[in-house]
Amino acid sequence: MKQTSFDDLEQEEAGSESPPHAQPLAARMRPRTLEEYIGQSHILGPGKPLREAISRGLPHSMILWGPPGTGKTTLARMVAIASDASFESISAVLSGVKEIRAAVERARQRQQLNGQATILFVDEVHRFNKSQQDAFLPHIEDGTLIFVGATTENPSFELNNALLSRARVYVLKSLTDAELMEVLTQACEDPHRGLGQRRLHLDTGALERLAAAADGDARKSLNLLEIAADLTTDGDTVSAAVLDQVLFGSPRRFDKGGDLFYDQISALHKAVRGSSPDAALYWLIRMLDGGCDPLYVARRVVRMASEDIGNADPRCLQMALSAWDALARLGSPEGELVLAHAVLYLACAPKSNAVYMAFNAAKADVASQPSHEVPLHLRNAATSLMKDLDYGAQYRYAHDEEGAYAAGENYFPQPLQDTRYYHPGTNGLEQRINEKLQWLRQRDAASPVKRYADKHPPGKQKP
Repeated sequence: MKQTSFDDLEQEEAGSESPPHAQPLAARMRPRTLEEYIGQSHILGPGKPLREAISRGLPHSMILWGPPGTGKTTLARMVAIASDASFESISAVLSGVKEIRAAVERARQRQQLNGQATILFVDEVHRFNKSQQDAFLPHIEDGTLIFVGATTENPSFELNNALLSRARVYVLKSLTDAELMEVLTQACEDPHRGLGQRRLHLDTGALERLAAAADGDARKSLNLLEIAADLTTDGDTVSAAVLDQVLFGSPRRFDKGGDLFYDQISALHKAVRGSSPDAALYWLIRMLDGGCDPLYVARRVVRMASEDIGNADPRCLQMALSAWDALARLGSPEGELVLAHAVLYLACAPKSNAVYMAFNAAKADVASQPSHEVPLHLRNAATSLMKDLDYGAQYRYAHDEEGAYAAGENYFPQPLQDTRYYHPGTNGLEQRINEKLQWLRQRDAASPVKRYADKHPPGKQKP
């Protein structure tokens, strides 16, 4: 049986109409061996499970999860080559159940004819719905194919548990600037697949600029290098002017609605909660720079004001709402400064999650307990019949009591009497709120008033 090579896979995918020199630089420079592969040492270092599987030619079904340009497709090909398996590739963006069935049938024929295994690589697998993902399960189970899925989204949220249970998840990380510079240097020096025949020269500063602009994406770094090479007509040195032209307006990596989106808003929220104004401002600018809708951030800032500050500084909620309103009126970029204003204030404000915890505790009680009746003394006696049934009887009007407080009164359903949800902290205004509540509870304890609920348990009515 003929040994499959990396060039064979390249030719199969590119087709006879696309000779190697016509392919983009990123495609030509795709690593062919583990030695050429740069990055992901946490899963490809010596002794790591994935490296061992590739080196020994022992493939298994897997999910490769990571940002674009981190080598997911390349790893899938290496698995196929190392195990002398046939490589089938489909994209969840362009394919459906019909294409899945066709790939499975080809895999079954290979298995029956010559015993060759098939690696089925599914790019953007998270775009398949539940029924499409389920279509793989019996064929993974009976060994017809070895499944390799690539995704930029969190598999825990996007993939079925049944599929996850049959595949090992490997997390790929964005490449560091040093690793990207190594990728770029490799492309400049390779005389066969890269730009080596042109003897293109980039100094360390130029490599650093390209690496920084690629933002962890190896494919993007090579695309930028290829554009720079095409624009270099005066000698073989890529000038600063050419780089300025290539890198002008190059956006940061930011996937609206994807993992990067939620990771960055999470970082912003945690920086505000952690009273780190500088980090909060950094993550705010990162999101705005990546194209995030500022109004979305404004809504989240309003949430932060209640969840992490609450009554420690009630002005934060007012400021967050004002910033949202000003942003809606001014638009971008003018309104973005107002958003920064609010974020910095919230980050510097005293912190308390007492409102958030009280809300969740009360919500849990409502969800887990029966619908307790409203005590008779708290009911509204709108009709004479209601009055005859003791609706509102013995209710104590707080404004008629000393200090406008009816000491000892119960406002809960009887089973929840004396329950406490809100525990003010000791920061900001909540310190004074806490002192006030402690004083009121002392009055409750000293009150000679017999509580109405003790005299009239639920269900007791006036004869």
